[in-house]
Amino acid sequence: MKRLTLIRHAKSSWSEPGLADFDRPLNERGQRDAPKMGKHLRKHGLSPDLFVSSPAKRALTTAQTIAQALAYPSDAIRKLDAVYEASLATLLNVVHELDDNHSDIVLFGHNPGITVLANFLVGVHIDNVPTCGVVMIELAVDNWRDVERDCGRLLGFDYPKKNKRTAN
Repeated sequence: MKRLTLIRHAKSSWSEPGLADFDRPLNERGQRDAPKMGKHLRKHGLSPDLFVSSPAKRALTTAQTIAQALAYPSDAIRKLDAVYEASLATLLNVVHELDDNHSDIVLFGHNPGITVLANFLVGVHIDNVPTCGVVMIELAVDNWRDVERDCGRLLGFDYPKKNKRTAN
């Protein structure tokens, strides 16, 4: 069994119109949500073997923030160019190439890819993984290269606004 946790980057800033998409930082809400989701994940026992992230600033910052909350060394985050603005096929290739020595991996990326990959793996329909949203999936495989459509079971789907609603 493998476990893959998909996390969409936290809310990014659009305050600098000339800034390249790749370089957009987190906005105030993103800076607030990422540590909260990290604490929430720690509270629920997430303890991954490996963090993999898009190198885009907003995704990598989200990964580093959540890594800190989970006591995962931020310098060990594996940055993969292929994850930035990736299609389903590209994300699936990324998953297939993961090292089988790791059983519990967190992948930080972007929409629509994160939502499409989640739906592909678990055979449910999530309309949209919101910013800083987390989809936890248990995969009925022993090797990452064997990951295919509907091989996963949804363990959890959470996001900052959902936590806010259920906290009241």
